[in-house]
Amino acid sequence: MLQKKNFYINGAWVKPKKENNIEVINPATEKSCAVISLGGKEDINDAVLAAKEAFRTWGFSTKEDRIALLENFYELYKKRWNDITDAIILEMGAPKDFASKLQTGTGASHTKSFIKYLKEFEFEKTLGDHAKNQRILYEPKGVCALITPWNWPMNQVCLKVIPALSAGCTMILKPSELAPLSSMILAELIDEAKFPKGVFNLVNGDGAVTGDALTSHPDVNMISFTGSTRAGALISQNAAKDFKRVSLELGGKGANIIFKDADAEAIERGALRCFRNSGQSCNAPTRMLVEKPIYDEAIERLKKYATNFKVDDPNKEGDHIGPVISETQFNKIQNLIQKGIEEGAKLVAGGPGKPDGIKEGYYVKPTVFADVNNNMKIARTEIFGPVLSVIPFETEEEAIQITNDTDYGLTNYIQTQDNNKVQRVARKLRSGMVDVNGAGIAVDAPFGGFKHSGIGREAGKEGLIEFLEVKSVGGWN
Repeated sequence: MLQKKNFYINGAWVKPKKENNIEVINPATEKSCAVISLGGKEDINDAVLAAKEAFRTWGFSTKEDRIALLENFYELYKKRWNDITDAIILEMGAPKDFASKLQTGTGASHTKSFIKYLKEFEFEKTLGDHAKNQRILYEPKGVCALITPWNWPMNQVCLKVIPALSAGCTMILKPSELAPLSSMILAELIDEAKFPKGVFNLVNGDGAVTGDALTSHPDVNMISFTGSTRAGALISQNAAKDFKRVSLELGGKGANIIFKDADAEAIERGALRCFRNSGQSCNAPTRMLVEKPIYDEAIERLKKYATNFKVDDPNKEGDHIGPVISETQFNKIQNLIQKGIEEGAKLVAGGPGKPDGIKEGYYVKPTVFADVNNNMKIARTEIFGPVLSVIPFETEEEAIQITNDTDYGLTNYIQTQDNNKVQRVARKLRSGMVDVNGAGIAVDAPFGGFKHSGIGREAGKEGLIEFLEVKSVGGWN
């Protein structure tokens, strides 16, 4: 079993002030794979102090110095690709191919993208030809608390750590205690890349103690959090006490509108996008809205697709899905599947219990409910498992109304060959992102949502700007 009890503070791996050990559980086996310690207030104080001291110089470092360090980090990241992948397989059960190509791959893609935008970004510029003595300065926000989830560990860590470093911020990373191992490898890479001590710090911990100490600390200037809407609300309350800047990437309940002229692969593509990562993606299209003329055909196709969808050991190669993250999450999903049955939705594939032949591990059957209405709990709750709710609609206006009738607004999806309809519908959907006909969202496109799906944007130029304050200076000659 791996012993990972130390924290990375002020350029060194240090012991916790007081050990508070927990086991990291491999969700494929339900057995312990590592031991970490949860940080307390004293550990957070040390990390914040280190970041605050480091900001005195790092906040005024040159763009060229930051680029050089990040390029070094990127090269080191690629050398540790397999180690990061193995950690993600172990800690969260992502299958080998998916873990390598997408989980580890997105971390690399975001790093490369942010280096590009850092090279292009103007941190100082004039307001315009009409006011040449008016200077606009973009300056780092300061000490940042970065709190990341377990479902896309390296993707989310790199969406925060890399732009924070690019902007000249210093930081304390608290990865999810359920999947901390890949983040600890990232800390090793930061150290090997020779970033100045105190610029990056890592303290493992839970939300109730460690996260609360971090987000309420008076010397933290900004909080960037990805996780549940409930936790986002609590963090916002902490931030409001002293006007910390806040960026929140929260939940979703995306709708996938399948019009009758959708392409031949739209149904199966939508189901795959829902089931991928074992349904543990905030931007998954978990509500499939199908136009009435093709509804019955869609249900038959979904039944066949979901029934034959592979669930297997994450250590195997292939296009299967693995387990969900924990026993708690497994039980939540099972309760919601049962609730869907009780509410009268028609179960056409999957259902309660583990897939046939699987006895250990938190594996969930890919599940499809038909004849769902948008008032059912399974249509309104972010299940965070491979569960698809199918809702019929008759008109374009009805599809838009159903799609927007949710507390969330992260990603919605449109399937049609009518470009005018695409543009008409996309403009009316209340979400931060709209994916059309499986095109996907570019790695550097702004990622974030409306309503309860959060505040702010990650990735690309907007993701860098999240970590910058704007200063206006008059009389600059």
